[in-house]
Amino acid sequence: MAHEPSEAVHAVHGTLTALRRWTPARIALGRTGSSLPTQEVLTFSAAHAQARDAVHTALDVDALCQALRRQAWPDVILAHSRARDRHEYLLRPDLGRRLDEASRERLLQSRPQRAVADLVFVIGDGLSALGIQRHAVPLLDAIRAALDPGLALGPVVVARQARVALGDEIGELLGARMVAVLIGERPGLSSPDSVGIYLTMGPRVGCVDAQRNCISNVRPQGQDLPTAARRLAWLVREALRIGKTGVDLKDHSGLPLIGAARSPMALPDADDPAPATPAPPHPAAR
Repeated sequence: MAHEPSEAVHAVHGTLTALRRWTPARIALGRTGSSLPTQEVLTFSAAHAQARDAVHTALDVDALCQALRRQAWPDVILAHSRARDRHEYLLRPDLGRRLDEASRERLLQSRPQRAVADLVFVIGDGLSALGIQRHAVPLLDAIRAALDPGLALGPVVVARQARVALGDEIGELLGARMVAVLIGERPGLSSPDSVGIYLTMGPRVGCVDAQRNCISNVRPQGQDLPTAARRLAWLVREALRIGKTGVDLKDHSGLPLIGAARSPMALPDADDPAPATPAPPHPAAR
């Protein structure tokens, strides 16, 4: 004979159902017999299709460059990794970490003759061109507003079929002190448009992940753009002060990991240390 669920089971289910207001995670989905409700199955299938689309959709470089110029980012350079197309990019991560010869020549010709840039931005499609298309320009604008006004910025490089380490070669060729790579992260089933920011001091071919700081899950529903921008500005300032990034630079900015407006939980005070960075770079994006 079937037993009615206990009061404890009802209480747990009620708590999980209430938590659904605050997270896109798939909790308290319910069931129909031994399976999920049809609506939840359809929602899961749609999210999976959206994630696959985010991986395979090509970056609209022309639209991105036009948007950058409209926001007064006039010095934009196009680059391409050694991965010839998306198929090769996904099968050969190593090719996404190095520039093709045409891009190397273009960047060498663009290297400043006298002034050294403190920071160069690289916008890479990564594993979610969708995230870059939606968020790269407003994120760059927020970063520019948060950075110290005396910082010398180099050109913005838009790179296709890019992995994180592609920024090392770009920064080296441009002679920059630091490089910040804004790149589409591998999409999850609730986050197809997430962007990661990777900051590296002294970029050069051969840098390892331990030399970078990572700000992950940057999107309006995750770590919102203004917060991520302020966090990067803090890391840039500290990196210039100590001359290092990565494991030698811990994030004590005290900034929240998610936007205060959406979090039902208490956020740390400004004097409380935030979780230390670097966070491990997303393995599929490196």
